[in-house]
Amino acid sequence: MSATSAQKPPGSLISWLSKHIEIILVTLLGLASVATAYTSFQASLYDSQMAGAYAVAQNFKTEAESLYLEANQQFVHDAQVLMTIEDLEYDIHHGDAATAALAQAKIDGVYLPSVSDTFAAAIFAADAANAANPDKYVDPQEDKAYVAELFDPYEKKVVESEEKMAIGDQYNSYGDELTLYTVLMALSLFILGVAAVLKKLRMQIMLVALSMIVFTFAAVLTAMVPFVALG
Repeated sequence: MSATSAQKPPGSLISWLSKHIEIILVTLLGLASVATAYTSFQASLYDSQMAGAYAVAQNFKTEAESLYLEANQQFVHDAQVLMTIEDLEYDIHHGDAATAALAQAKIDGVYLPSVSDTFAAAIFAADAANAANPDKYVDPQEDKAYVAELFDPYEKKVVESEEKMAIGDQYNSYGDELTLYTVLMALSLFILGVAAVLKKLRMQIMLVALSMIVFTFAAVLTAMVPFVALG
């Protein structure tokens, strides 16, 4: 067999493309359509996930505000109780025996229903500190354990709300990215549609190549976005 006969005719590839261009275009249109639908569906799922995360974050924020109001009300109530106790302690130390006994009975009556164990410990520690150094007043309501008991639940809910909001923001970002990639894939579909109606094979090949560049770019970026499952 001679070298000339072994070589393929120069126009064989062009001839093959000319015969099969319609099948190629239909196949690429089908693949691009499926990928576009998938990307669009993923974007809608991320939008749903975003809305759910934002709703939970808002619920946590509302709970946090409620916990703060409750803690603040307790703080104000404890301040009033503390003033009552200090007035009664003054009667104990400066009144006669009967007045002191009555004041002590009133303090005992106030402590049981109105003073938590943590607040009682804070009062005891502050009394000891104030007795040791009368020139520097120590406020029991500045005690770290006492403040933590009142306001830590609020702080925890605030953190949970912020975490959920950050997750919602991330879902929103993924949804926006996928929406952009859907637009790019739709553009590649449009280019393939134009190629399908042209008569010149060279122009069809050029448009198919351009479409596949755009589509591949969008497909690779889509694959980099984490998959979100239905439900």
